Amino acid sequence: MTQTSDNVTWLTQEAYNQLKAELEYLSGPARTEIAKKIEAAREEGDLRENGGYHAAKEEQGKQELRVRQLTQLLEHAKVGEAPADDGVVEPGMVVTIAFDGDEDDTLTFLMASREYASADIETYSPQSPLGSGVNGKKVGDDAEYELPNGKKATVKILAAKPYTG
Repeated sequence: MTQTSDNVTWLTQEAYNQLKAELEYLSGPARTEIAKKIEAAREEGDLRENGGYHAAKEEQGKQELRVRQLTQLLEHAKVGEAPADDGVVEPGMVVTIAFDGDEDDTLTFLMASREYASADIETYSPQSPLGSGVNGKKVGDDAEYELPNGKKATVKILAAKPYTG
């Protein structure tokens, strides 16, 4: 599980190990593979009209960006446990909100970094408009956040429980 608070990212040991393994693969075997693809495409001749070469270079750029992202994330990571079950909305919590106080119109989501988004539960980053609006609020509080069209929306915090996976 991932949480972001300013420049510190909180990770469970499992998430840290998974991201570290991805970084090791991308900066080792994956770099070698992409270098071989580029070299093979380069040997085909004219680079201006060589689609395989350009695709391999683009793939290399994306891979290097991911290496930089993972390196930065892991440098600022703290490995620890889930947040306290105290009803305060914070990263690592599963939050249920009601839109405009209507308890029939609710949303339940995990407040966490996008690094931990999964198909099991919708994930909102603490930096997202909704995430920053509810962060730090308690169960029963109202929170306001800005919609993409610039208007304000109000939600009521119905529940906040630590994410257990």
